[in-house]
Amino acid sequence: MSRPERYAEPSGANRPLVAMMRRDLLLLMRSPGAWLNPLAFFALVITLFPVGISPSASVLATLAPGLLWVAALLATLLSLEGMFRDDAEDGSLEQLLLAPQPLPLLVLARVAVHWVSTGLPLALMAPVLGIMLALPPGSYPMLMASLALGSAALSLIGAIGAALTIGVARGGILLSLLVLPLYVPVLIFGSGAVQAAIGGTPVAPHLALLGALLALALALAPWATAAALRISLNA
Repeated sequence: MSRPERYAEPSGANRPLVAMMRRDLLLLMRSPGAWLNPLAFFALVITLFPVGISPSASVLATLAPGLLWVAALLATLLSLEGMFRDDAEDGSLEQLLLAPQPLPLLVLARVAVHWVSTGLPLALMAPVLGIMLALPPGSYPMLMASLALGSAALSLIGAIGAALTIGVARGGILLSLLVLPLYVPVLIFGSGAVQAAIGGTPVAPHLALLGALLALALALAPWATAAALRISLNA
C-alpha cells in the first residue's frame, strides 16, 4: 500500500482518528498472522501446561490465575514489535509525525487498535482456557475484567518500548528488557484480582489499582511514545 493511501485523510472525513483506526483494522485483517499468533501462543501455553506439570484439578486451580496472566502478558509482548515497525519500514511513519493531528492522539488510536486486536481477544478467550485449568466458574467474570483492564495498560506501556526499538535490528529482546519490569505491577494486581475472586475476598481493591495503573498509562504513555517516535526517527 502506498504511503499517501495509508495515511491520507479521506475526503469529507470529520473524524480522522476514527478513519485511521479503521484503516489499521483493515490492514490487520489482510495479515491475520499479526493477531492470530499471540492468540495461538496463549492457547498453546495453557494447553501444554497441564501436560508438563500435573493434570490434578486442585494443582491447576491453584496455579491458574498466575499462569493465565503470565501467558497473556507474554502473548501481548509477542505482538508489540510490529506496532510501529511496518510504518517505519515503508516510510509512512514520517507522515504520521507530520499529520495535523497531535501525535499523542494518533499514538492512542494505534494503541487502541492493538488492544482491540490482541488484548480484548485474550480477555474473551481466557475463560475457555480457564476450564482446562479447573478454574472455578465464578471467577470467570473477574478474569475477563482484569485482563481487559490490564491488557489495555500493557498495550500503552508496550507502545513506549515499541517506539524506542523501531530502529534497532532484532529489537525484540531489547523491547522485552524495557517493558517487562514495567509490566510487573499489572501482573501482580491482575492475578491478585482473580485469586481474590476464587477465595471469596474483596476484589474491588485489585480492580481499583488496575484502573489506577490504566489511568496513569493513559495520561503518560501517549506522550512518552510520541517523544520516543521522534527520537527514533531522528536517530
